[in-house]
Amino acid sequence: MSSFLRRFFQLGICTLLCFQLFSASAQDVRIYGYVKRHNSNEKIADAAVFVKGTSIKVITDKKGFFQLPSLPLGQTYIISVFKLGMQTSSKEVTPQTSKLKLDLTLQDFEELLEEVSVNGLDESSEIARLNEVEGTAIYAAKKSEVILLKNLTANLATNNSRQVYNKVPGLNIWESDGAGIQLGIGGRGLSPNRTSNFNTRQNGYDIAADALGYPESYYTPPLEAVERIQVVRGAASLQYGTQFGGMLNFRMKKGNSEKPFEIVSRQTVGSFGLFNSFNSVGGQTGKLNYYTAYQYKTGDGWRPNSEFDVNTLYSAFNYQFTEKFKVGLDFTHMDYLAKQPGGLTDIQFETDPRASTTDKNWFKVDWNILALNAEYRFSPRSRFEMRAFGLYAGRDALGINQRSEFPETDPRLLVSDKFRNIGTELRYIQHYDLLGKSSVFLVGTRLYRGFDLKQQGNASNGFDADFSFTDESSLLSDHDFYIHNYAGFIENIINLSDKFSITPGVRFEWIGTEGIGYFQEEKTIGVDDLGFPITGMVDVEDNISKYRPIFLAGIGLSYKPKEGMEVYANFSQNYRAITFSDLRVLNTNVRIDPDLQDERGYSADLGLRGRNDFLNYDLSAFYLKYNNKIGLAVPSNPIRTNIADAFTTGIEAFGELNALYFIDPQWESRLNIFANISFIHGQYISEENTYDGNMVELVPPFNLKTGFSFQKGGFAASWQYSFVDKQYTDAFNTEEPLADAVYGPIPSYQVMDLSLKYNYKWFTVESGVNNLTNEMYFTRRATGYPGPGIIPSDGRNYYLTLQVKL
Repeated sequence: MSSFLRRFFQLGICTLLCFQLFSASAQDVRIYGYVKRHNSNEKIADAAVFVKGTSIKVITDKKGFFQLPSLPLGQTYIISVFKLGMQTSSKEVTPQTSKLKLDLTLQDFEELLEEVSVNGLDESSEIARLNEVEGTAIYAAKKSEVILLKNLTANLATNNSRQVYNKVPGLNIWESDGAGIQLGIGGRGLSPNRTSNFNTRQNGYDIAADALGYPESYYTPPLEAVERIQVVRGAASLQYGTQFGGMLNFRMKKGNSEKPFEIVSRQTVGSFGLFNSFNSVGGQTGKLNYYTAYQYKTGDGWRPNSEFDVNTLYSAFNYQFTEKFKVGLDFTHMDYLAKQPGGLTDIQFETDPRASTTDKNWFKVDWNILALNAEYRFSPRSRFEMRAFGLYAGRDALGINQRSEFPETDPRLLVSDKFRNIGTELRYIQHYDLLGKSSVFLVGTRLYRGFDLKQQGNASNGFDADFSFTDESSLLSDHDFYIHNYAGFIENIINLSDKFSITPGVRFEWIGTEGIGYFQEEKTIGVDDLGFPITGMVDVEDNISKYRPIFLAGIGLSYKPKEGMEVYANFSQNYRAITFSDLRVLNTNVRIDPDLQDERGYSADLGLRGRNDFLNYDLSAFYLKYNNKIGLAVPSNPIRTNIADAFTTGIEAFGELNALYFIDPQWESRLNIFANISFIHGQYISEENTYDGNMVELVPPFNLKTGFSFQKGGFAASWQYSFVDKQYTDAFNTEEPLADAVYGPIPSYQVMDLSLKYNYKWFTVESGVNNLTNEMYFTRRATGYPGPGIIPSDGRNYYLTLQVKL
């Protein structure tokens, strides 16, 4: 009996132990998964995965796989992942089953900084600033803005510049067409003409006709395909080249890294026959990220004879070969055909601003850009980047010849340009320690060659878009222009303390400008039988050759007294080379000074900027000095020449307040009230009394944009008011407009815009009214095409957009 009880007891103990072991096993969880690179499906090996508050730690294998030891079920754990050179990330989990697949992501420090610049204020921010270092670029102590397109409530289908750039202080905007086909912005006394005083880029590479020889931008990226717009003022000249205005860079969208396939379709209808169809596909497949967008835009325009058709295609492919090496390939195509209604005189504008003076003017553009980008990370603190790009493009302007005796019946004038450019930029950035503080060294080079075939001559006298010369003998001028540009630069951030840094930099440029060709001029070619002179058109050889080295230097200072606040200052030399249009142009209203010289000067900024939970602000003063400023002189017989030295100085202020923060800081709704104000004074300095003391043209003394944006859940609304003060269009400060309206003041104007947006899951609807009060105004007097004369801005117009994202 005792033996039986003993065996029964032993069996009971074993059964109890097995039950306890089984129960324990059933109450454990096995956590496993992969560690991947942010915005990519690339698996990361040798990363440490650990459970916070415990000693548990495992290392990912070559495929990025990890598996943690069994953990008790039903508890909350914080799983973290770490790898040298990357930002540690964590996830909080509460497993409810015996198995949990958990994928973790790691992000490079520089990518993280870039994302912080985009999302640093809050998820509804429309404007931010560049960080001190982003990728292979240094922006420390430079005045900069970043426009976040996804958060805007605006008319993106027509690239409405007045709305998109409403929080960038000091900009002067030309509204040449209501469809937003061409962008025209300038600032601080610089002409907005096709944004030619900015170094205009897309994903960091050139998109203008020729960065030095013909810096006008006939292609503007469709904003529905743009993620953000980066604006850097004059101090950008050290890294991006010789432009007084600074750098404007369109960062295009990428494919959704969380989905293998995503489609976005946006269809817009609006006033005056506007129809815009934008469609994109993108995603992430393994190590490949891809994005393709196509836009078709057509309309009749606000004025008669203003119809247009635009096609734009953008494709980008980015492949992450390894953790250190990635390559990207971009292709852009844009073509459009637009009819031009001609310019108006002041009397015509006051009588009927919608009037058209001709039905024979056409404009055509064909733009193709191919770019290759390669990046290699030697270590978490050093990176090399190469950008190679090529442009194959053309633009043709066809219109009545104002020089002829009978413009409406004589042959039309055709101005044709063909651009063939290629360039390469190399950059190397190194983070290092100096005096116990982290510093950053950047060095780069640029090799560039540009070619422009410029021809002007007679075309048909019809009404159609026939972009062909009558015959070879009809050419009034024919030139081959060449630009050779070699440059190198260095910039270095030196952190002298946790709060104070200094950023010196230098740039060396070698620029060669060549022109080979001829133009026709009426001369005496003989005498008749009675001894009277016989005149005729004679070819005049017109060859140009100019080579010059340029050295630029600058320095930036940054002091951060506390978190979220910075005092910044910078000084940078600037340079602007004479362009192909400065060298030779056939324009009945303008002559060219054969002794025209390059512009030199410098710019300086001093400002205070910062942001906190409820306020985003930037208050700065600037001084911009030009030597030998190029402009239009002698309105009665205008000539493009070096007028005199000049300066512009002023105050630019921006502030945005989240008003609902003071009611409840945690309130998810937003009511942002903003104001963008600039006071600018520009003046000529000349020993000749003709221009000394005159105001610099295209400088409105007062420029205001203010309004609000409201967001609650999926609903958003924005309203803005713009006021631009009176400005002159020539250095003579012509007060009484000339009969042809080419010269004279641009009166002050004010305009309001209202936009609404509602998003529900995969569906979005947008609508709005531009020029709410139907103001009749203009922002431009054209000296030639598409005028000459006043180019009116559009009256009140409406739009409706429907979007589907799947």
